[in-house]
Amino acid sequence: MLRQMADHELETVRRWRNHPKVRAASFTCHEIRPAEHARWWADLRVDPARRLLVYEHQGTPAGVVTFTGLGTLDHSGSWGFYLDLDGLERAGALLPAWIGVERAAIEHAFGPLGLRTLYAEVLAANEAVRRLHGRFGFTEAGTYTRDVDGVAREVVRIRLDREEVQ
Repeated sequence: MLRQMADHELETVRRWRNHPKVRAASFTCHEIRPAEHARWWADLRVDPARRLLVYEHQGTPAGVVTFTGLGTLDHSGSWGFYLDLDGLERAGALLPAWIGVERAAIEHAFGPLGLRTLYAEVLAANEAVRRLHGRFGFTEAGTYTRDVDGVAREVVRIRLDREEVQ
């Protein structure tokens, strides 16, 4: 299930985002400080092209889904996610949560958000997430090189059209 994030969850979300494995799979790898996180949240809340939702796994907050690029004429948008890796690993629920967050994001994109096409970008080396997206029908639509904290990294752009939802 996806739901709106409450202000009191900001520090929890920052802690999830700062997990070393999440940072290693992200386009910005530095540790996010409280002031930077607060500015990001303040900007996001007033931006009609972006949404941040909390993913709940079996009734427990377990991750974040972001949607960006909303409100386009072609009804497309992009998404990304990260999970509470420590909490889900302790509960033995990491794999089911990965599947659950993917399913919830797709349903939200093509349901409430009314998108026709959903995009995402993933580091090419992140094989696990690329395979997960493929299981849900995403196709790889090209690659490009991006600077990630001073290192050139290959990024894979993926897409899923509403008609292709499995």
